[in-house]
Amino acid sequence: MRKIRAAYLAATAACLASLAAVALPATAQEIQQLPVTPLNIGIHVIKAEVARSEDQREQGLMFRKKMGANEGMVFVFETPAGICMWMKNTLIPLSVAFIDAKGAILNVEEMKAQTLDSHCAQGAASYALEMNKGWFKDKNIKPGTVIQGLPQL
Repeated sequence: MRKIRAAYLAATAACLASLAAVALPATAQEIQQLPVTPLNIGIHVIKAEVARSEDQREQGLMFRKKMGANEGMVFVFETPAGICMWMKNTLIPLSVAFIDAKGAILNVEEMKAQTLDSHCAQGAASYALEMNKGWFKDKNIKPGTVIQGLPQL
């Protein structure tokens, strides 16, 4: 009886472990490594991860607990559109700059962590650049400023 119970418990534990691996959110180790590119905004250099595919854009900065002072993520959209961003499962507050195909900032929005509020481009955006909350304001970077080094569309 003990052998049967032990085998049952081991099998149950194995099943629960595989279910947990599927059901639980990504951990820091599971977050995929994205290519990084330097972006220039005047005298400021940003180390930006590039989210180009739909899956990469959907994951974005979810589940990250911190981000370096001059680090961010640039989202690349093949077709310029009125894109919107939200903060589902995003643990750190962010600022997002929506950028047109020529690299000019259309607008900057401040986003609270773990909210479902939509933050949208005020025009046809080809890129969105997420940085730590307040980064653009602290550097006096406003709409019309051009970002250099953006990935090709």
